[in-house]
Amino acid sequence: VGGRGAQLDGVVEDQAQWKSHNYNHLMEQPTLFYAICLTLALLGFGGGPNLSLAWAYVGLHIAHSVVQATVNVVRWRFLLFLASSLCLLGLTIHAGAFIFHHMM
Repeated sequence: VGGRGAQLDGVVEDQAQWKSHNYNHLMEQPTLFYAICLTLALLGFGGGPNLSLAWAYVGLHIAHSVVQATVNVVRWRFLLFLASSLCLLGLTIHAGAFIFHHMM
């Protein structure tokens, strides 16, 4: 009748599941991205390298979604995920350093 996630693996075509899995991934790491970007913007520290890192994250995440929804080559997906994660890590470190520096 219905199901979701792992329940449909092996039942529904793999190519259909790739899109489903990608949709689920859009509710994970990107929510951290939104929070960090909002924090940086509210602190007035969203420009310069943070803006570049944010756009790089968005571009890499879009590329990851396209790869996952089409060819789903894990090696490519991993490299794109790693690169976007490093962008998010840089944004997080910048936000934390800014807050720590201005609290002292």
